Amino acid sequence: MANFFGADKVLRLLGWVQKNGGILATLKKGFRMDEVKAGTLVGADKYGNKYYEDPSQFYGRNRWVEFADYKNLEYDGSQIPAEWFGWMHYKTDLPPHRDGNRKQYKWMQDHSENLSGTTEAYMPYSTTRPKVEAWNPK
Repeated sequence: MANFFGADKVLRLLGWVQKNGGILATLKKGFRMDEVKAGTLVGADKYGNKYYEDPSQFYGRNRWVEFADYKNLEYDGSQIPAEWFGWMHYKTDLPPHRDGNRKQYKWMQDHSENLSGTTEAYMPYSTTRPKVEAWNPK
C-alpha cells in the first residue's frame, strides 16, 4: 500500500538528501549536475574529482563523477584522467588505487584536459599569407 502512494519514493529522496549532506547541498548538487544521486565514494583523483558508485542504479548509470568545485560549471569529460577513465567506462571493476597491475613509467606525462574553445587553446603559427584578407576601413 505504501508503494501505491509513493511513500517509497519519498523515503528514497529523503535518504539521498541525508547522504548528500542536507537540503542545500542536495540543491547545489542538483544545480551543478542536473540530477541528484547518492552512492558510495569509490575514490578521488589529484585534481579534486570524486568518483561514486551505486549498484542499485542500472548498469551504465551506476558510476559517476562529481567534478571539483573550483571548476564551477565549466567541466567536461576530458577532465577525467586516464586511470579513472577505464573505471568510469567499465573497462575494469577495480579503481586505480586498488589495481596493482597498472604500471607507472617515468616517461608518462601528467594528464591535461582538452583546452579547445578556451583562451588557452593551441594555435599554430603560420608563415603563409592568408588567402582572404580582412577588410580594414580607413
